[in-house]
Amino acid sequence: MMERIIPPGFTGAMLPEPKSRGARLTRRYCVQCHNLANPAMHEPARWAAVVARMVPRMQGKGNLGKVMGEMMAGVEAPSVEEQATIIAYLQKHGQKRLDEAKYPEVNTPAGEPFRLACRQCHVLPDPQRHTAAEWRIVVARMQRNMEWMNRVVGTRPVPDEPQLRIEDINGFLAKYARKK
Repeated sequence: MMERIIPPGFTGAMLPEPKSRGARLTRRYCVQCHNLANPAMHEPARWAAVVARMVPRMQGKGNLGKVMGEMMAGVEAPSVEEQATIIAYLQKHGQKRLDEAKYPEVNTPAGEPFRLACRQCHVLPDPQRHTAAEWRIVVARMQRNMEWMNRVVGTRPVPDEPQLRIEDINGFLAKYARKK
């Protein structure tokens, strides 16, 4: 229905604790309308508002009036108890915000590619969340997501916009990444 809202590629098997009730409910309800979202897409504090915005849409009470009701025919909405489980799950696995005091380099030219690229879609992640090898995989997935979103939007590069090099982003993350 709204598959283009969230880039494809994040699968149920990639969810943290994929067999947990929270993961099962997230898969059951969220993919009715769009691709599966990674819990790290938002920081924990933001997830309650996101779920609160989505549930009325699933109930056909969205911002399109009668059209929304027709669009959502056959879409199931979670119960209040299921909503609480989904929110708790998403918050538990939400993006841990980078502490800029701990990583002052993020506000220097060396941290600029990481800061500019990542902040476009979510809070800056703590580099300790992954090892350098894991970050390379995450950054590659994010690069595909950015290419996908730019294709959807159809924008063209602006001559004086910063050109972000993947090697610079990976270099910043590797410097501070978790060792094991």
